[in-house]
Amino acid sequence: MNNIRSTLATVWRIASPFFKSEDKWAGRVLLGAVVAIELSSVLMDVLINQWRNRFYTALQNKDWDTFKREMLVFCAIAAVSVALGVYQLYLNQWLQIRWRKWMTSKYLRDWVHDANHYRMQLANDAADNPDQRITDDVKLFVAQTLALGLGLLNAVVSLASFVIILWGLSELLPLTLFGIDLSIPGYLVWAALVYAIFGTMLTQWIGSPLVGLDFNQQRLEADFRFNLVRVRENSEQIALLKGEGAERGRLLDRFGRVVANWYGIMSRTKRITAFTQSYAQASVVFPFALAGPAYFVSKTVQLGSLIQIAEAFGKVQDSLSFFVSAYRTLAEWRATVARLDGFENAIAAAEKLADDPAAIHEKPAAGGEIALPQLLVKLPNGTPLVAAEHFSFRPGERTLVTGPSGAGKSTLFRAVAGIWPFGSGAVEIPANASLMMLPQRPYLPIGSLHDAVVYPGEATQFEAGRVRDVLTAVGLPQLAARLEEEAHWNRMLSLGEQQRLGIARALLHAPQFLFLDEATASLDEPSEAALYRLITEKLPDTTVVSIGHRSTLGAFHERNVTLVRDGDRFSLRDTVKVAAS
Repeated sequence: MNNIRSTLATVWRIASPFFKSEDKWAGRVLLGAVVAIELSSVLMDVLINQWRNRFYTALQNKDWDTFKREMLVFCAIAAVSVALGVYQLYLNQWLQIRWRKWMTSKYLRDWVHDANHYRMQLANDAADNPDQRITDDVKLFVAQTLALGLGLLNAVVSLASFVIILWGLSELLPLTLFGIDLSIPGYLVWAALVYAIFGTMLTQWIGSPLVGLDFNQQRLEADFRFNLVRVRENSEQIALLKGEGAERGRLLDRFGRVVANWYGIMSRTKRITAFTQSYAQASVVFPFALAGPAYFVSKTVQLGSLIQIAEAFGKVQDSLSFFVSAYRTLAEWRATVARLDGFENAIAAAEKLADDPAAIHEKPAAGGEIALPQLLVKLPNGTPLVAAEHFSFRPGERTLVTGPSGAGKSTLFRAVAGIWPFGSGAVEIPANASLMMLPQRPYLPIGSLHDAVVYPGEATQFEAGRVRDVLTAVGLPQLAARLEEEAHWNRMLSLGEQQRLGIARALLHAPQFLFLDEATASLDEPSEAALYRLITEKLPDTTVVSIGHRSTLGAFHERNVTLVRDGDRFSLRDTVKVAAS
């Protein structure tokens, strides 16, 4: 019971914001229309149930006039039912796409903002494969929540409507057992209730493991798909290393987990299907077994009433057995809800990590420099990594940062960029200052070359002529004529060409602070020197901070600092101070 309450509370937390959002009136009107049509469908079922009594009684009595009239009545009811079914499907789909669009926008906004997606990875959160959460899980959540909600509404209203009918029909004929007439008020209703309770209890007992199996299946499928994408994206390196056998083995291993879990689902589904199908088949003849003696023996009821009793009993039994018939969908739905709940919790945890006053935080600097007054950068597990005290990157100065591998140079850059929260202290940055970080492998979005070069800016911010001039300046004249060409540029270009594009991006955006994390390491020394001279010429007022290992880089920087071992951490110090110590 606690699990049910917890699931419903989670569903309300996930679903209700849509009906309070800027799109709330459209959502509420569509939901109201869908609910109204669902209620109208129940009314049609009641009318059809009453019609069957009159129609089959007319057949039994060979009443031609009543037969003709009831045929016309049926045509009218059927026409209305068809119209209701068509518009219910149409409006339901309309509501689904608006709801899904809103949820997708919300999750993208919460996930991809202020490096929250990056912090979620650092925190090793449980929300694996966010792509699957935002695509498959959101789609399933919207569709299944509507289907189950409307199904439950239909079951409740049908139960209320047909219980009255079935109770009244119970009064028309006595219960006959072993030739003895018994008078039990509403016995058909009580029989349906007992039948449904029995079925529900057995269904829960047989099918409860399906929730966990469905949850794992979605996770394993997403993991397998993610690794397939990884092989595609790294096909060149895999081919060069002749790693196809290793990758195939890893993929088959992950797919083996998918198959093993699927066998578990198959086994449990076989059992639950065997029971629910048997249960449904038995429910067809059960009301006839109860009411049959009154028709054949005592002859106190006509064929029309017998048919109406059977259908009304079926409706009541179906309503009471909603849990039985929808169990498979409910199991999938609960797994989907759990995955979205985990995703929302991971987003919230990453945001909380960024807002933690004890973590590394950003504050406005008093002057024009980036200051690290007392910064301690840690690993996610809390191990100290880099310390910086009373250190600053001064305006217009060009600084080279060196140190042994693993000392935390790139992590220090991430802390300055505001995406690494683990640690303590503050990074003081001038108000409205523009920073750009260029990593060793720059990100180039799929699309036109123009869009890739000017990223994260808009293409309209930079004229094509200016972009072509910059490409020529960084040594890529062959690409200057391909600005409108669309491609996956991280695959099309060598790493050296990608790094040249990164420098071109910096020249276009002209940031106040430019951080180069081995951003030219894949180029030969003369090409690297040419690009640094170009940066000096085109960005004379930009503060440049570089990470590099080549001794030739020293000529292009006025200041050299290094990370040196200081107990359980590395400390950032000027090389002059190192030499003096």
